Amino acid sequence: MLPEGILSKINSPSDLKPLNKKQLEDLCGEIRSEIMEVVSKNGGHLASNLGTIELTCCLEKVFCNQEDRIIFDVGHQCYTHKLLTGRKERFCTLRKEDGISGFMRPTESKYDAVVTGHSSTALSSALGLSAAKHLRGESGQVVAVIGDGAMTGGVFYEALNNAAQSANKVVIVINDNEMSISKNIGGMAKHLAALTSRRSYFNFKDFVERFLKGVPLIGKGLFKFAVHTRDFFKRIITRSTIFSDFGLKYIGPVDGHDVDQLLTVFERAKKLDASVVVHCITIKGKGFTVAEDNPTKYHSTAPFIIENGAAIKPPQLDFSAAFGETVCQLAGKDNRICAVTASMCTGTGLLEFSKKYPDRFYDVGIAEQHAVTFCAGLAAGGMIPVLAVYSTFLQRGYDQLIHDVAIAGLHVIFCIDRAGLVGVDGETHQGLFDVAYFNSIPGFTVYSPSDFSELQYCLKQAVDISGPVVIRYPRGIQKINEHEEELRKNSLLAIGYGRVGVNVINACRGIATAIKLVRIKPIEEEAIDKALNYSQILFFEEAVHAGSVGEEFLWQMQQQGFRGNFQQICVPDGFVTHASISSQLKRFGLDEESIRRRLIETLDSGDAG
Repeated sequence: MLPEGILSKINSPSDLKPLNKKQLEDLCGEIRSEIMEVVSKNGGHLASNLGTIELTCCLEKVFCNQEDRIIFDVGHQCYTHKLLTGRKERFCTLRKEDGISGFMRPTESKYDAVVTGHSSTALSSALGLSAAKHLRGESGQVVAVIGDGAMTGGVFYEALNNAAQSANKVVIVINDNEMSISKNIGGMAKHLAALTSRRSYFNFKDFVERFLKGVPLIGKGLFKFAVHTRDFFKRIITRSTIFSDFGLKYIGPVDGHDVDQLLTVFERAKKLDASVVVHCITIKGKGFTVAEDNPTKYHSTAPFIIENGAAIKPPQLDFSAAFGETVCQLAGKDNRICAVTASMCTGTGLLEFSKKYPDRFYDVGIAEQHAVTFCAGLAAGGMIPVLAVYSTFLQRGYDQLIHDVAIAGLHVIFCIDRAGLVGVDGETHQGLFDVAYFNSIPGFTVYSPSDFSELQYCLKQAVDISGPVVIRYPRGIQKINEHEEELRKNSLLAIGYGRVGVNVINACRGIATAIKLVRIKPIEEEAIDKALNYSQILFFEEAVHAGSVGEEFLWQMQQQGFRGNFQQICVPDGFVTHASISSQLKRFGLDEESIRRRLIETLDSGDAG
């Protein structure tokens, strides 16, 4: 239960309307405390949300009409938005199973206009929503809050170009926490920005415009001359911005934590009849010193102790870290090896590589399409690029995988982190589709190691073989085989790969024969030969069915005359909502206990005597 305060009385953005500046500032303090309290227990995106509290409160106060729509890019900046739009009582369930998502979800609230999760999409969505409003004759404005690296994504600039041409207005709020835009220019520019974000400045500007336009015959010409003169001197002092170069109106930069300034500029942006950019300077992690000092560490965090920021559970070596160690070892022996990441240096385990081999490390920003083709260029030039990327984000580079890598057969190594179920990040982040899209592209060799030693083996193999190679591994720590693959006298065989392969081996003890695949494309021939000796096969797979390894495995067996019973246990058609990884594996029958139960039921049915 939330303590009595201003937040307890806010059920929708319209409840913000009567609040004065002091009350709004007090509300921001309450929200900061609530976000820290919940994230410290549940984990989640902390620093990005602490930095956008004042910005969001002021934005929701100004754009509080039911017809207005606000979209947050990447989506992990939306915790304050959730608290202000009727979800404060459920906020304690953030990222928990059956609780609210950590991102915008229209199924949760009418105030969430679109699904968000991946970066740089908000402006495109906002332009589409604005166009739809125009076509349907609806009122209300659309706001896109861009920030936290989203401006490194190419799709943002495609949308920005469109916004400059579009007749449909959008308000583009730039949350500049130095994660996407360079540090601002000098003192004179900051002083000018402060002057030009005051209400008195806008009132005077409007008065001059009305006066000049009112002069008979020459009024419009005088006004146009005055605007050109103002812009000339402004450019001398502040330099041009990319937004004004695109032809968009620009306000800023303004202090993203100053309630008075924010309310003034947002009210001004709402009154304008054309698309406008409002540039806000914020501090990532604002109000929590350890997060301000280390915003990357607290960007997305596990549960922690509020008093000192220490993790409640000490971090264990995970697949990302194991990958980072191995690729550093290999790079020490082969100076052709380069590491590439798309703004996920720490998340993918490449921090040590970036320090040891800075000349061979490339962070291209949130630009996965560019990353794939950049790697293709490195490979064509005789290097061995290793692209470390989350499965869900590589989906953006599908065309480049085909066009720029596969057709030429270039030796690019794709190390795919977060393959399979990822847990609490939910639908937009599940790594369930990479198997299918790599199975659809000719020429790729795909490995799916189940532990760190297999990961090390696969990386060494990947360096030595030719053509494009994929190594996919799950989120989290390794699970060790408790038993070796064993032969049973009955006709029941269970097959798996990756971490589910470990569950298969452990579940099969004393019940059935187990096969754990490491190379899943092309499928190991000896596995097919062995499987042909069994009449009842269960294939367990942490991926979708269409385009799966199990589907390909069965097809190859049928080409060799298999007519037995083949069952595939995988993730069904649909999108998987947020929950713990262990809960998700259990839900789909892919945990050790469920696999063992399924095997026993199969034996008891008499199908595998």
